[in-house]
Amino acid sequence: MHQGRDSGPFFMRDKYRRAMELLYLACIVISGAAMVAITIMIPVGVFFRYVLNAALSWPEPASTVMMVAFSFLGGAAVFRAKVHVAVEALLNAVSSKIRKVMLWGVDACMALIALFMLGYGWHLCVVTWPNTIAEFPWLSVGIAYLPIPIAGLLTLLFLIERVWLGDPPKTDVMYSDAPVESE
Repeated sequence: MHQGRDSGPFFMRDKYRRAMELLYLACIVISGAAMVAITIMIPVGVFFRYVLNAALSWPEPASTVMMVAFSFLGGAAVFRAKVHVAVEALLNAVSSKIRKVMLWGVDACMALIALFMLGYGWHLCVVTWPNTIAEFPWLSVGIAYLPIPIAGLLTLLFLIERVWLGDPPKTDVMYSDAPVESE
């Protein structure tokens, strides 16, 4: 029997890797859009308050909601890209056997943190769902907190990818903004 492209032992690995690449890209796009929105909203609020003497009530709370999305979804993307703050001096000072155990411990801690964000974040969304943001009476506080459990889930999925499949290949979209050497 002929095994097609969508079958065989590596089918699920390739699909999972592609799904993680798309989720990473979505995190980057949403985080970037949130940062652009914050960058526009805050000066608009300042301009209206101090130049036009007509303060707007929405820029600050809207920026806070955007910052939650930027922080948590961006944090998940940063974790996948391995560009987060890491102290490697200790890892470089120990033997490879101890380094492997330490890295396993880091992965276990990240799994716990991701599960905490997922569980407690979801609980936070549920208990605050009936509340609304004063400046946006149509927006549930629970919706504003949704990036927390979503980022926990994404971090867990990115961790599974790294443990199961290793680091993303150099062809991944994650490396598309890497600096290139000039002549």
